Amino acid sequence: MKRRHIIPATAAVLYAASQAAQAQSLQRGGDMWRLTVGSCANQKIAQPIWQTILSDKPDFHIFGGDNVYASDRPWSLAQLQEAYALAAKQEGMAQLMRSVPFMAMWDDHDYGFNDSGAEFEGKQAAKLALLDFFKYPENHATRTREGLYDARILGEGQRRIQIITLDTRWFRSTLSRPLIPGLPGQERYIPDSSPEKTMLGEAQWQWLEAQLKIPAQIRLIYSGIQVLALGHGWERWGNLPLERQRLLDTIARTKAQGVILLSGDRHIGALYKENIAAPYPLWEMTSSGLTHAWANASEAGPNRIGQLVRANHYGLVAVNWAKSEVQLQLKDTQGRSLHAITIPMKDLQS
Repeated sequence: MKRRHIIPATAAVLYAASQAAQAQSLQRGGDMWRLTVGSCANQKIAQPIWQTILSDKPDFHIFGGDNVYASDRPWSLAQLQEAYALAAKQEGMAQLMRSVPFMAMWDDHDYGFNDSGAEFEGKQAAKLALLDFFKYPENHATRTREGLYDARILGEGQRRIQIITLDTRWFRSTLSRPLIPGLPGQERYIPDSSPEKTMLGEAQWQWLEAQLKIPAQIRLIYSGIQVLALGHGWERWGNLPLERQRLLDTIARTKAQGVILLSGDRHIGALYKENIAAPYPLWEMTSSGLTHAWANASEAGPNRIGQLVRANHYGLVAVNWAKSEVQLQLKDTQGRSLHAITIPMKDLQS
């Protein structure tokens, strides 16, 4: 007998209530819309940072992956569900989910094993566990297709923000390892230009191209792993350089305006800029380390703007419609700015 997946009766109601807050939130925000993002939250560690995020009064939040840690071998669904049960006791996180509209993406530790991709056999069970924890309703589109990718439009008219969350786990091909791991630039992986390898899978690629043709003034594309970052041998789009180039080409071909990239995974915060990418420069903000950051991180960053952020932090995207500018900011657990850059909207257009 086929097991029917049961969703708590209150899930759709709670999800709808949270997402319904969007219109009120944006109206309250006036000319300034604030979107927060963060990743890497160990459910066994205290998480005061949620209260700091709430004090920023965000209009929207992106749960950026590694929202819990449950990747011990052998992997089990019970272990993942236990991790989510413990995370549910984090009142700040629960309050954010109740009061702020959001989207959720996974990374490796709430997906499967460390650095895992398409080969992970438990991904369907892990996907249902995530959707249940974040109270996605039974009829949500993400439940009906492979992968966890999703998109949302905030606002209307000439004030539209598109949020796209890309799944860089479900379809991703096996990465290539260096003969001598640990050397600078090839710490764990090296670039592999095999044409048959994929980051997103063909169905997600086609979906992304269609999404980029939808009118919007600002587009926040979230990828669990870094897109633009160069100079290191950890997980990044540069491990599959043809796929990285395909992403840049897709943005250019669709003439998508206002693209800003967001990412997590690395237990560091950083800002990056790629001048020769789309018809305009592309920016990326990596925000990773809600509960634990890599305090001794050090790596080359040929296209990085400024230094690495090595303290626990979250990311803030502040869209100022009146001034026609977007600020990217990394903030610590007390809400203090650690790194920021302001981008005129005209610089995000071809």
